Amino acid sequence: MKAKIIITPKKAVLDPQGKTVQNALAQMGYTGIAAVHVGKFLEIELAPGTDREAARRALDEASHKFLSNPIIEDYKLEME
Repeated sequence: MKAKIIITPKKAVLDPQGKTVQNALAQMGYTGIAAVHVGKFLEIELAPGTDREAARRALDEASHKFLSNPIIEDYKLEME
């Protein structure tokens, strides 16, 4: 079983890294890009036999307390 956590800046937060990527793409001739948001992606492999709901709760808590900054970032947790 795998867990995927995607962390991105909140929409209201300035994303200088995303803006830099957007500008670089425009300078390279890629047009039509309205915005770029740079974030983090974590893929976590869980041990066989791990309780799915317990793992979801633990990873949700870890995402909120440690992996992301809830003041400026949003996260999405997916379990496979």
